[in-house]
Order: sequence, then C-alpha cells, then structure tokens
Amino acid sequence: CICTPCLSHVCVQEASCGYVIILMALYWCTECMPLAVTGLLPVILFPMMGIMESSEVCNQYMKDSNMLFVGGLLVAIAVEYWNLHKRIALRVLLLVGVRPALLMMGFMGTTAFLSMWISNTASTAMMLPIANAVLKQLCDSEAQAEEREMDLMDQDNQAFEMGDKEKSITIGPEPEVEESLEARERRLKREAKYLNLDKGMSLSVCYAASIGGTATLTGTTPNLILKGQVDELFPGNEDIINFASWFGFSFPNMVLMLIISWLWLQFMYLGCNMKKSFGCGMNKDGDKEAYGVIKNEYKKLGSMCFAEGCVLVLFVLLVLLWFTREPGFMPGWATVLFNKDRPYVTDGTVAILMSTLFFMIPSQLPRCGGYSEDGKPLKAPPTLLNWDVVQEKMPWNILLLLGGGFALARGSEVSGLSQWLGESLAPLQSIPPFAISFLLCLLTATFTECSSNVATTTLFLPILASMAVAIKLHPLYVMLPCTICASLAFMLPVATPPNAIAFSYGNLKVMDMAKAGFVLNIVGVITINVALNTWGAAMFNLNTFPDWANVTIIHTP
Repeated sequence: CICTPCLSHVCVQEASCGYVIILMALYWCTECMPLAVTGLLPVILFPMMGIMESSEVCNQYMKDSNMLFVGGLLVAIAVEYWNLHKRIALRVLLLVGVRPALLMMGFMGTTAFLSMWISNTASTAMMLPIANAVLKQLCDSEAQAEEREMDLMDQDNQAFEMGDKEKSITIGPEPEVEESLEARERRLKREAKYLNLDKGMSLSVCYAASIGGTATLTGTTPNLILKGQVDELFPGNEDIINFASWFGFSFPNMVLMLIISWLWLQFMYLGCNMKKSFGCGMNKDGDKEAYGVIKNEYKKLGSMCFAEGCVLVLFVLLVLLWFTREPGFMPGWATVLFNKDRPYVTDGTVAILMSTLFFMIPSQLPRCGGYSEDGKPLKAPPTLLNWDVVQEKMPWNILLLLGGGFALARGSEVSGLSQWLGESLAPLQSIPPFAISFLLCLLTATFTECSSNVATTTLFLPILASMAVAIKLHPLYVMLPCTICASLAFMLPVATPPNAIAFSYGNLKVMDMAKAGFVLNIVGVITINVALNTWGAAMFNLNTFPDWANVTIIHTP
C-alpha cells in the first residue's frame, strides 16, 4: 500500500467523522442529553477535528427544508389557535355517526387528516378526550337501557307474585337475589365490552396520527429530513422530492395502511360481528344520546368567525400553491414565472409567504370610520397570529435536530466517510433490490421503536445514500421507504408522543399496544414496499440509476 500524508489525513478525517456519528447515535438513543443539544455537537467537533470549517457547519442549520418546516408549523399553529382543527374533527364525526365500527373509522380518518397538516401530538391530544366522552356516553346509555329493562322485569314478577300470595311468602327474597346476580353479570359484561372498545379506540387514534403524518412532506419531521438530505447529498436532483411528488406517492399508501389498520383493530377489539359493529337493527336510543355529546361540543364552538374563515382560506390557498408549484406532469406556476433557469422559488418560499400573511391580516372584520367607543379611540384589531403565541407553541428544538442531521450528512461527504461506506457495502449488489429495501425497512422499523424517528432517519439516511450509490441503485429506492418506516412506531408507549398520550389514559397495557402494533409494523413494511415497486417506481423512475446520484462518490483527497 502506498501511504501519502494527504491520504493519511483523509483516513483520519473518515475515522473522526465516524466517531462523531457513533457518539451522537449513542447520545440520541440514550437521551443522556436533550436531543437538540446533541444535534449541536457537529458545531463543536467538526471544526476541532479538522473535518469542516465552523462557518460551513453552521450553514447546515438553516437550509431550505428548515424554512419549509417553520412555514408549515406556523400554519399549523394558526389552525390550532383558532380551533379550526376541532371544528373539522367534530363535523366529520357528526357525518359518520356513533356506531362502533363507523365511529372508529371516523376517528381514524379525522385524526389522519389533521396529522397531515398539524403535529401528530396535537391531533392525538385533541381527539382522545372526544373519543372517551362519546364512549362513556354510549356505555351510560346502554346501562340506562338495561336498568329500564330490569324494571320492566321486576314489574312482571311482582304482578305474577300478587296472583299467588303463598308463593310470594315462600320464595320472597329469592327473585331479588337472582335479579341482582343477573344485573351484576350484565354490568360486568358491559364494562368489559366498553373497556375493550376504549382500548381499540385509543389505539386507533394514536396509530392514525402516525400514519397520517406520512402523507404530506410537512406532516412529520423525518419527511423533511429526507428532502434535506437528498438536496444536500445530491444537489442536481432536479427537485425530485417536493410537496406534490411526495403527496402523490405517500397519500395512496397512507389510505391503504389506514384501511388495513382499521380492519385489524376492528378484528381485535370489535370482533367480526357485523351487526354489533355497525349497529344494524339495534336500539338507537343510546346512539342518539352519544351523538348528542358530539353535537353539543360542536355547538359550543358557535358559528365560524371571520378569523377562522381567513385561516381556512389561507390554508387551502397554501395547499393549492404547493400542489401547483411543480406538479410534474406539466410546468407549474413557479417554473413559468420564476424558475426559468434556476430553482429560485421552492416549497419553503411558498410556506413562508403564506405564513407571513397570518401576521398581517386582522382577526376581526375591519370597521370603517374613525368613531370611538367610551371616549377612547378604536384600536386596530389583533392579527391572526402574534409572536407570543408562536414563541409558546413552536418546537424550536426540531430546527436544531434537522440542522444536526444535515451537518452529519455534509461531514460524511466532505470527510470521505460516505465513499468508504459505499465501497464497504458494494457486495450487497448481488442481493435483489426488493430484498434490500424490505430488510432495511424492517431494520428501521425495529430501531425506531426504541429511538426517536428524527434520530433514526438522521443516522440512517446518509449511510443508505452511500450504499445506494455504491451498488448503482436509485437512492430513493432505499431512502424513501425507510423514511416512512421510521414513523411507523406502533409497539411501545415510548416510541412516539401519540403512543405515550394514548397510554397515559390508563386503560392500555404495554402488551395491548405490542400485540396490535407488531402486526401493523409488519403490514406497514409490506404496504410501503408494495407502493415502492408499483406506482413509486413509475413516479420516480426507480428502476434506473440517475445521473445526478453520481456526485456522492466523487471525492478528492
């Protein structure tokens, strides 16, 4: 072997970068320090180890993906602040009704839709109390119906006993004992039934939140990490990951997973009795009272105010601008107006533009005229959002986490670690691509159960990119499914905040979540790989190795 000082320096850089990655992986998995603080370690270690200059490291913490994250969250904060998400949720539940199977479907669909736009944690925290209130009302209504039935039986027994006085004296207390035992059995059976239903409903809400977050680019943080890593590692990727392309791939997959999850939870907690699950031919009195609970909650919101209408209009406009910026099958408005030679306008530009309007548009319909009230001049109405609300609700720590991930990816590329990893993984070229994708998805889904999904994607994606380039496989063929699998943590309460919220209600046990989640993890991996090899391959041309992916293997000592 020929060893030169320059080559020796490169080897040291690779080892140093590998040390930083291992150290951060250990810190992220054990959470011995806050995740965001661990994300700042590249700012300290990369310059000291001679891997990157400090200014270059710091630039990684404010990328276009970070701006997309901030803009998306500002919209979500406005939706939550004006209770628009609750109005949408209750309206959908009023449409689907309160029959057990339809109720579960309604809660899952609503939670998944909300999680596409607001945080998974917020949608779970809002939906679970509503689900518990509805189930409690259904249980109380059934108990009252049984009491009325028992009262009628008592009246019949008393009429029979009055016809035969001697029998009445002889067996006086016995009917009451028999009736109390029967009532107790009914009560225990009813409580067991609704405890089971409550478990199923709690799991359905937290699982739907995680599944729904995968449908949009801003739905959950790992999606944005993928976009940032692809843009960082493959600068000439021609904006292959944007809001429209992500939605086109992930939304059908989300719907498929949601339906399968609903069927599985239906089987586990409601059984296969269609009459009981869908309520065909059953007493509707209890349903009306439970329906009234949802209706009363909706009435408390009152009619839609001016601020809610403005937030809704801006939200719809933002989504439309995202979809039409670069739809893929035709030139988008950004291409026609701005991006004629370079990608000046991105999804992040649109997100910041629309979120800025929340700080400019008033929350009340402006009044004409300069009159005053009680001798005081009229003040301008407050805007839809103010910075105090944003400061309180914005998860700033995620920005540091995103930046730490981008810094690791850049450090791996500059140090040559990515090239070394790719060459080491080159023997995998003999394994069929679908087998590689499936095994990596299983590994990611297992790892994310005991680690944050942000940490999982941050650590895995640069390695997967290097491997894909080394074996001449389309990078998205392994990076895309593993990113989605990182959000499918269904087995443990500590895996995701929605799981923890559902578990905190006290009715769930760890084994309940593990049994239901294990099957859904396997199903999720299968459905993602089916989507990848069908419409995903057609959308992203995954069967060929793109020219823009060659940049990662270029390294000059």
